[in-house]
Amino acid sequence: MKKIILFLFLLNIYSLAAQTKGEYSNHKIDGYRPIWFDLGQKSEYGSKYSGGLGTYTVKHNPMAVYAPDANKTFFVFGGTIDKNERYLLCMIGCYDHITGKVCKPMVVYDKQGVDDPHDNPALLIDEAGYLWVYVAGRGNRRPGFIYKSVKPYDISKFESTGFKDIMAYPQPRLVKGQGHFIFCTRYDGVRRLFYRTSPDGLHWSDYHQIASIMSEKETKSGHYQITGQYENKLVTVFNRHKNGDCDTRTNMYYLQTTDFGKTWTLADGTPIQLPIVDKDSPCRVIDVESKNQNLYIKDVNFDENGNAIVLYLTSHGHLPGPEHGPRKWFIAHWTGKKWAQYPITNSTHNYDSGSLYVEGKLWRVIAPTAAGPQRWGTGGEVESWISTNVGKTWKKEHIYTKDSPRNHSYMRRPVNATDPFYTYWADGNSDYFSISNFYFADSKGNVYRLPYNMKEEWEKPELINYKH
Repeated sequence: MKKIILFLFLLNIYSLAAQTKGEYSNHKIDGYRPIWFDLGQKSEYGSKYSGGLGTYTVKHNPMAVYAPDANKTFFVFGGTIDKNERYLLCMIGCYDHITGKVCKPMVVYDKQGVDDPHDNPALLIDEAGYLWVYVAGRGNRRPGFIYKSVKPYDISKFESTGFKDIMAYPQPRLVKGQGHFIFCTRYDGVRRLFYRTSPDGLHWSDYHQIASIMSEKETKSGHYQITGQYENKLVTVFNRHKNGDCDTRTNMYYLQTTDFGKTWTLADGTPIQLPIVDKDSPCRVIDVESKNQNLYIKDVNFDENGNAIVLYLTSHGHLPGPEHGPRKWFIAHWTGKKWAQYPITNSTHNYDSGSLYVEGKLWRVIAPTAAGPQRWGTGGEVESWISTNVGKTWKKEHIYTKDSPRNHSYMRRPVNATDPFYTYWADGNSDYFSISNFYFADSKGNVYRLPYNMKEEWEKPELINYKH
């Protein structure tokens, strides 16, 4: 009996050790289990941000792609082993639009004890159908990695490309005839923006710096960027952090390239030299610094003519709670002649994050704009807002969720978003550690919950009767 107990003890020790060495990589998990996270910066009204952050951050982009040739939506996320764990697994799932089923998700990379969804992955699908998963590393001490599927449109096995380098907040893009282009961040004492290029995803250029803005009285710089693509045009929209402090993020700046990063211009085509170092640079689109406001960029999309539309939120400070409100949602639209800004609605938290959809004349925002059960916490109840006059006015369209037990957060837009997998997100209690479930929804307001536990290789998600 003692030998059996000793054997089981050693087996358990071995199992724990194996998990820290990547035991779960290239293994499937029998269910969709997003990771819960708390940044740990507490104040009177709770954490700076926390909850179910499987689709965090908006700066990991894209995280889902609809592949017409396979008629499937592939999506990456930060998952975990079960509801009692905060052990990050960088995972990929697949929704089959023919059968209406999802397969068991695959672990692309086991983060070996990291519990921080800043290391969540991003996704790119190349012209041959191979899936490229860009695994982030927070800061400069945790490197990023790039993995590629062994077969096209197949999540059953991934291989390392050999890439291991600084890559926070990866935002990969594929430009036809050119190759892979990635926007990313380095923490060289501060958060600095860069891009790199590769003809094949294997051999990469050096880091090219985008911005490092400081005023005369500052000694540090810092930025967050959200990027987008329209055909061969790549754009970056970024804010600035006063003296490198991300809690003071403010203003909005815009740059674009149409020649794979060789030259950069303003929205009107005026050339500009990188890196941007002046806070009053001509690439500044919006000045809220003069109003002592924060600015949080949420998404970038394009109108019918390929002109950029930026979804963003402003507030009066970084802390949660009523004091730093109101938190207002806006779009900024390059009309072809000028930048126009229009309000959409209000929200209860700086990190309420959603996506912008453009379908001809119909513009739609899906986001947690209604207060949730954890009123002052990250996320809330999900709603959609639509505009049919280029963003000048907005009206509520659908209530996606109501009377939820946990806040919903980080609604993400797949590339080529196709019903019913039109948006996806996770929920979680933003006040304390909880289970987190995965959801996706269509453009009509129907919500589906992905199975937390799966017995079969492919199973149908559960339709949740939220629709109103």
